Amino acid sequence: MDGKRVGASLDSMISAFNARIAELQELVIARNMYPASSITDLSAVDASLKAMELQIQAIKDRVREETLAIPKARKLIDASLKQQKKLQSLSVYAPFHIPERLSVLNADSNKRDFSLLPEASTEDACYRSIKLEEEPAAPPKEKKGRSSAPLWFITDNELDSLSAYMKGRLTVDKVNAAVNDMATYAEANAQLITAPKKKLAENVWEKALELRDIAMAEAVKGKHFFLETDIKGPSLKLDNTGKAILTVLRHLGRISETRIGHHRVFILLKPH
Repeated sequence: MDGKRVGASLDSMISAFNARIAELQELVIARNMYPASSITDLSAVDASLKAMELQIQAIKDRVREETLAIPKARKLIDASLKQQKKLQSLSVYAPFHIPERLSVLNADSNKRDFSLLPEASTEDACYRSIKLEEEPAAPPKEKKGRSSAPLWFITDNELDSLSAYMKGRLTVDKVNAAVNDMATYAEANAQLITAPKKKLAENVWEKALELRDIAMAEAVKGKHFFLETDIKGPSLKLDNTGKAILTVLRHLGRISETRIGHHRVFILLKPH
């Protein structure tokens, strides 16, 4: 029942009360003709009339408050429906499961032996200028810090849009776990590229030099990348499933691929 119908019903009830009050008032006037015998009864009637008038006034006030609250309630309902639609549209693009980001230097996954040597003492400061002449210059660092590798997960709708032949038995969770692995590989490579020689073991330094050469290539410059030889799990491996995942991610625009020297290089792309 809306506010108008409630108001009309209450108005009719109030009219009935008023009619009854008028009748009682006429009765009081009639009985005043014999005051000696009706003083007690008239006092009781007067008290009842006053109580009824107070109740009617309270009802009127309550109806007025409810009527004024109806537009506010409608606005609140409309705002809630709009917010619900926004949340439903956003949920389409959110994956059901976001894998926990792995440590950049996970020894179990990449076997890199990226061990740090002890910090050089102040006595070695005089040798640093000579060492720098032997080391090739690393790519310039950003003033405000290097950005982390992009984590651009796929959605159910994107996976469902692929052909059954390309999709195979892949799931969103499997593909997004591989995306997480790729970001880990790329982050580790980025740290190797910018690390000074004094902090790297000899066998790791050779790979760092190789990565620096690749990073200076035009197709890779300024981007996060990893090599085919970096793919060692835990989720992404060089098996049939891993190859299918790479094909899907290439098709969905998450990675691009190039060959530099004898290396197969995968570049992580960012959302447009």
